[in-house]
Amino acid sequence: MLRNKRRINVGQSKDYLLAELTVLPEFLDYVKSALKQALIPTLQEAGCEGMFETSREGDPHKLVFFEIFSSSAAHKFHLEQDYMKRLFKALEGKLAGASIMTKLNAL
Repeated sequence: MLRNKRRINVGQSKDYLLAELTVLPEFLDYVKSALKQALIPTLQEAGCEGMFETSREGDPHKLVFFEIFSSSAAHKFHLEQDYMKRLFKALEGKLAGASIMTKLNAL
């Protein structure tokens, strides 16, 4: 995993996020390619502590992401980046319904 040594808002609680989306079958390869292009710059963000892109076993069109950001501000920064804006644009019309974002709490 690539990491940048800068930190955003150190001392705030981390954001643990679970994002789920279902890709229309005919767009799966396209979406996976778009996600791959956004992964490396995401991992280089100062506040990104982890990003895991997975799919459900037996259902490759259901993508599940586990994300860890150093703070809510770091996650907001992530969403504002040009490569994320391009990714969201690339996903338009390629998903079977709305994506689900769940904020998790550390134990």
